Amino acid sequence: MAGPGAKAGPQTPRLRLDKWLWQARFFKTRELAAETVAQGHLRLNGQHCLKPGHGVGAGDVLTFAQGARIRVIRIQALGQRRGPAEEAQTLYLDLDLPPKAASGLE
Repeated sequence: MAGPGAKAGPQTPRLRLDKWLWQARFFKTRELAAETVAQGHLRLNGQHCLKPGHGVGAGDVLTFAQGARIRVIRIQALGQRRGPAEEAQTLYLDLDLPPKAASGLE
């Protein structure tokens, strides 16, 4: 019989929300990412999230404002470092429509 400290099975890898946002290059610093989360300007899977240290993993959906845009992204992978922009773009799938597609032009 498993005790209170026993693990139920393999756990999915998690990373701090503020660290992931910084590694994926949505914010210049972890402090800016943490402030955005703490001020209630981010939703995690449709729910307000106020904890910058909340764990996120592949499949989670984030919604937040970035400049004049509302970003809706799905986390595809967790990063090991804050690498170049090309590497950062492999960490997520952008779910919001590009401005041209949203307006129906082209």
